[in-house]
Amino acid sequence: MEIGILGPLSVSIDGTSVVPSAAKPRQLLALLALNAGRHVNMSTLTEELWDGAPPSGPASVVQTYVKQLRQAIALALGPDRERAPKDVLSRSYAGYALNPPAPFVEADVFQQLSNRGLRALATGNDEAASRLLGEALGIWRGPALADVRIGPVLRAEMLHLEEARRSALEGRITADLRLGRHAEVIGELRALTERFPLQESLHALLMLALYRCGRSWQALEAFRKLRASTVRELGIEPPLHIQKLHRAILAADPQLNLDTPSLAAL
Repeated sequence: MEIGILGPLSVSIDGTSVVPSAAKPRQLLALLALNAGRHVNMSTLTEELWDGAPPSGPASVVQTYVKQLRQAIALALGPDRERAPKDVLSRSYAGYALNPPAPFVEADVFQQLSNRGLRALATGNDEAASRLLGEALGIWRGPALADVRIGPVLRAEMLHLEEARRSALEGRITADLRLGRHAEVIGELRALTERFPLQESLHALLMLALYRCGRSWQALEAFRKLRASTVRELGIEPPLHIQKLHRAILAADPQLNLDTPSLAAL
């Protein structure tokens, strides 16, 4: 079974999709796929599917959705199946669980590559960090569960995944900057800072990349935009390390050159 949540929901057995077209069963499958191998209790399922306003007898409604999912699983397993659909999507006193045979879970692969890449970045192995984090980010096919209705349980999980994605992205760009690829990342950083106008670390990376390309005035303009956003939206000045970077750019501090191991050295 292949499980994909880093983009539109994708759950397939031997190449045959078991993702339903109906919104609620798809939402249920997404939650079970996200917790593959672990039971999800009825209260969690009810919270996700109906967000505090469940129908009368939610357990029987969930059972109907599960029946539909098992029918799709049965078709994917084929007539000569070694496992029953009830084994793949099981029920116990603890709730329901998706027990995929020989699973490939893209989110797990992303996390493994990302962890290895961030460890490489921390130890100064920037080539490996850039490569591993680039591979991790390449697994994403779009926003997580882009075609699934999201309730409170999945929303919390999506926030966690998006934060991990952003951490990997910042790590990969940091590695690229250390490797002298500042011109290559400017366009990407401009788009990211427009999308996340209050994400201070992205603005810092953009400022540094612009400075290293000989575009100091644009680096200062990036700081001005960040400051305007934080003052307007949050009522505060940018954090001290961003202000320190700003002063270093104004002074053309030599520590901003390519040999600088990190902004913390300023």
